[in-house]
Amino acid sequence: MGKAGRALREVMQQYGINQNKLATTMGVGCSKIHYWFNETQDPVAESVADIVVALEKINRQAARDFVRLYLSDITFEEDDRSDEESTD
Repeated sequence: MGKAGRALREVMQQYGINQNKLATTMGVGCSKIHYWFNETQDPVAESVADIVVALEKINRQAARDFVRLYLSDITFEEDDRSDEESTD
């Protein structure tokens, strides 16, 4: 399904974070994490933000890696930012 699920699964496996731990930290049911982890369902934007906050509580580097993996297609070139600034 979506990129968030793939990024979440990779980070959870890499850092040994189990679904129950993430669910408890987020205050959601384990089934929700299961759906995301197995890419059965994509998290909504608000949930992605909640995932980052929860991962930050568990392991700061895991949170950073999740964001990096999730946003990997978005790159900002120095020239792009300069172009935007000059048009304002």
